[in-house]
Amino acid sequence: MEGPGMPPARRRRRRHRCCCFSPLLLALLVSCAACQAPPVPGAGEPPWDGKDVLVERSYVPRECPRTVRAGDFVRYHYHGTFPDGAKFDSSYDRGSTFNVFVGKGQLIAGMDKALIGMCVNERRFVKIPPHLGYGSEGVSGVIPANSVLHFDVLLIDLWNSEDEVHIQTYYKPENCTRTIQVSDFVRYHYNGTFLDGTLFDSSHNRMRTYDTYVGIGWLIPGMDKGLLGMCVGEKRIITVPPFLAYGEDGDGKEIPGQASLVFDVALLDLHNPKDSIAVEQQYVPEACERRSQVGDFLRYHYNGTLLDGTLFDSSYSRNRTYDTYIGKGYVIAGMDEGLLGVCIGEKRRITIPPHLGYGEEGRGKIPGSAVLVFDIHVIDFHNPSDSVAITTHYKPSNCSVLSKKGDYLKYHYNASLLDGTVLDSTFSLGKTYNIVLGSGQVVLGMDMGLRDMCVGEKRTVIIPPHLGYGEAGVEGEVPGSAVLVFDIELFDLVSGLPEGYMFVWHEEVSPNLFEEIDKDNNGEVLLEEFGDYIHEQVKAGKGKLAPGFDSETIVKNMFSNQDRNGDGKITADEFKLKDQEPQGHDEL
Repeated sequence: MEGPGMPPARRRRRRHRCCCFSPLLLALLVSCAACQAPPVPGAGEPPWDGKDVLVERSYVPRECPRTVRAGDFVRYHYHGTFPDGAKFDSSYDRGSTFNVFVGKGQLIAGMDKALIGMCVNERRFVKIPPHLGYGSEGVSGVIPANSVLHFDVLLIDLWNSEDEVHIQTYYKPENCTRTIQVSDFVRYHYNGTFLDGTLFDSSHNRMRTYDTYVGIGWLIPGMDKGLLGMCVGEKRIITVPPFLAYGEDGDGKEIPGQASLVFDVALLDLHNPKDSIAVEQQYVPEACERRSQVGDFLRYHYNGTLLDGTLFDSSYSRNRTYDTYIGKGYVIAGMDEGLLGVCIGEKRRITIPPHLGYGEEGRGKIPGSAVLVFDIHVIDFHNPSDSVAITTHYKPSNCSVLSKKGDYLKYHYNASLLDGTVLDSTFSLGKTYNIVLGSGQVVLGMDMGLRDMCVGEKRTVIIPPHLGYGEAGVEGEVPGSAVLVFDIELFDLVSGLPEGYMFVWHEEVSPNLFEEIDKDNNGEVLLEEFGDYIHEQVKAGKGKLAPGFDSETIVKNMFSNQDRNGDGKITADEFKLKDQEPQGHDEL
């Protein structure tokens, strides 16, 4: 047999395509519509009289969005038997559905009638009388004349030449700022089934998205049309008739000819090759004295996600900022651009197309051709050319004595980062911080920030990292490459000695200085003698040691300077006053 119910004149002209698929319930069809078919005789009705086709609907799917009409093209499986059960034909034996137009004379009249009103996945048992089958001629060697024919029919597919792509959206995100347009590049997941629910392909099974351009012929026409207008995160079912899919020939593999296709699509990503970055300012501080520029060094936190919200990286999870120069190629091009013009403390979202991100290949957890979304929070930034910034908030009216190198200072401070994170405070300790200015006891930026300050003055000193704790920072206290903010109040100032001096006289130096120190007159001065003498002069107000340093350490250094041969004692020949002492004062 060439096919069930074909008119005798056309039996031998019909060819079949070999393709067999196991049935799979299609759970994604729209609401059920009543299937219309010839009535099934109920209990107590008279037996079939053989005048018309008898249809028994042995299975009707719960959902039936559409039924067979005259003019539709159908694909179905069948068993053909005589009333005694003898089989005369079966599509299952050939491993191929029977494909034909209904109501156009391509089938015997009884089958044309029997198929009307069927749903996809419906199963019917059909009895066809001879005058609606092969009549008094039969089919030589196969169907005797005047045979009643029984067909067990399962409808696999149906479509009409007037059909268009059908779209059913079953999830759409509330926020949809952009939809797919012609020439966009998209990444999506899908399950591809036939109308009867048989799965023929799935990106989920391959564990990777399908990535392609839309509307420029890279897809079957129905898919090109069905994807247009989708939002990222949207889920829709796209039903494509075969003439907008793989047509009469199928794809030569899984998809047979004349097959309608159903794609369950979830859109993950979209961009256009012409896209630039998109910046959304989520928070901008009211006070923004400076915005980032090319060459600045930034410290910022970020969460990095794909367009569908999948997190691929986060600085917060590492509990440390990401630190980099901007505008110099240290980061991807889109981030280089997106970080320009930010304020300290600003929060912004930067959306980066793949050609300004990691391109077609991706990296690590980032798939190829992925749009990236960075939610950033700028902690601080500086430029390697920056110096210390000083802002004076209060200065006493009497401000004649200004701090200078060598002065001994006592001050209070609050130390923080640019984002307000508190690092340290002398106020909480209840005591001042004391240093000798210019002696290297504080970072260079603080040394610069404390100069030319008078007692009672209050100022804010901002120190870039290269004048603070540098790239390394202080473990557990100061992050690397951090800009520091000190709010300072100077409480006391003790004037220091001229540069290079550890001790100065307040009056003229005795011409018999060595003899006065050498109290035992043995021509040698030991450290103990030397120290006693210096402390006596300081106590009497005749001399002054450099403030802020340990007096015993200073005395030892002075002694070492005079003990030129290092034998632990000073002789008269070794003992000399320091030349060029200002105002005629000498220092040992």
